[in-house]
Amino acid sequence: MRYAYAITGALLLGGATATLALQPTTAQVAQNEPGAIQAMTPRAGAPMSFADMVARLQPAVVNISTKQTIVQQQQANPFQGTPFGELFGGMGGGGAPVKRQGASLGSGFLISPDGYVVTNYHVISPGAKGATVDSITVTLSDFKEYPAKVIGKDQDSDLALLKIDARNLPFVKFGDSSKARVGDWVVAIGEPYGLGGTVTAGIISATNRVTGQGGAYDRFIQTDASINQGNSGGPMFDLNGNVIGVNSQIFSQTGGNIGIGFAIPAAIVKPIIDTFMKGGTISRGYIGVTLGGPVDSDAAAALGIPPNQGELISGVTPDGPAGKAGVRAGDVVIRVNGQAVTPDQTLSRLIATVPPGSTARLDILRNGKPVTANINVVTRPSNDQLAAMNGGDAQGFGADDDDGDGTTQGVPARGGSLGLAVQPLTPAIARAVGVDGSVQGVVIGSVSDSSDAAGKLRRGDVISAVNGTPVRSAADLNQAVASAKALNRTSVLLLVQRGRGAPQFVAVKISG
Repeated sequence: MRYAYAITGALLLGGATATLALQPTTAQVAQNEPGAIQAMTPRAGAPMSFADMVARLQPAVVNISTKQTIVQQQQANPFQGTPFGELFGGMGGGGAPVKRQGASLGSGFLISPDGYVVTNYHVISPGAKGATVDSITVTLSDFKEYPAKVIGKDQDSDLALLKIDARNLPFVKFGDSSKARVGDWVVAIGEPYGLGGTVTAGIISATNRVTGQGGAYDRFIQTDASINQGNSGGPMFDLNGNVIGVNSQIFSQTGGNIGIGFAIPAAIVKPIIDTFMKGGTISRGYIGVTLGGPVDSDAAAALGIPPNQGELISGVTPDGPAGKAGVRAGDVVIRVNGQAVTPDQTLSRLIATVPPGSTARLDILRNGKPVTANINVVTRPSNDQLAAMNGGDAQGFGADDDDGDGTTQGVPARGGSLGLAVQPLTPAIARAVGVDGSVQGVVIGSVSDSSDAAGKLRRGDVISAVNGTPVRSAADLNQAVASAKALNRTSVLLLVQRGRGAPQFVAVKISG
């Protein structure tokens, strides 16, 4: 979960921030300039102290707060027009929108003496639907407050650059995160829960950690240093005092720290911040496909290919770059411009790094046979544009919505050995199950409780293809399953549409 510390009430929690005196120097240098921090080698059997290093670095870490206006649409008074209307007249106000004040707290750090500040995108962004950010304030460790201007921000990388009007400020520099090793000590400084400058230490638990969120920047430094809500945007230091990461996320089932925190590596942060400093914007490659995830063991068994190699394409925008190049749903992309697609180097990451306007060569497995597609890469649309293209906030797989869908019952034909009862998808059934009218396939009428499909599929799901072969009838489905059995496959890979969410691949074992 991302952890900007959001407060939707009118008051902010007061943070106790220590006042640190900054010693003037004749020639200002970075707080973590080589030589400014002595190498720290602990005595044998003795604990290490971070005090000298922290005293030098902490003045460059800042608190970032926002003031926000939240507009909420009230529900209409259910008693309006009844004898109870006056009694409950305050309920809902007739559905008129209501404004209230909100705020958020996070962290950041100075990277120049003239007031450039790095933080997370989500720290300075609206914290709720219908909210707008009215102002951003940066508070230094000496309690001085400055209004901040946004120089650049990028939602995909979750990074932002701010500017305050001040001079001769303490600042820190980026280090080389590629040299970070699992087991290295790190120090995190931030403003958790608005408490003021807080220092925690731990080790690097993992590097290049993929969290499963997808996207070009799903690659983090994982640490067990205590990170909590409000630490967002704060720096992660190595023992030389270099910023090797920007603390951005935690994994928690309770909202509190459980020893699993994530920082954006400096190798990702610095080029983006440098672009903002030059007045530029961030653009990424886009080819117009929906990803079906990596080829795990179940999917590999269904397709007859090695596992953990490549990534499935579950959908293709018809008039997009990939569609024009002949890419199809069910294709497995194994390389992009010669670079292997793996769980650690995802397809979305590789495509995003291809400059818009250039060509991406995709090496594909289609029905087990190699195919090549040369795609003219374009600039990736904004997240809002992509959401609109993909059906907005429509629920997809895993949603706990009611699966009553109004499909006709009848006596549908059996779907081979999968434990499914299916029937052709008609326009009327498509409307009933909530799928787009352009979707084709067979709709599931029931799922056998004793089948592998139970728990994976449900009534109302639409199967569009099996192992890359389109299905439009129960006979097509039976034939596809029979073909897989003839090849000694133990599973089939179904392309399934649920409502207006993105299509997904589901591997189902063949029984009997």
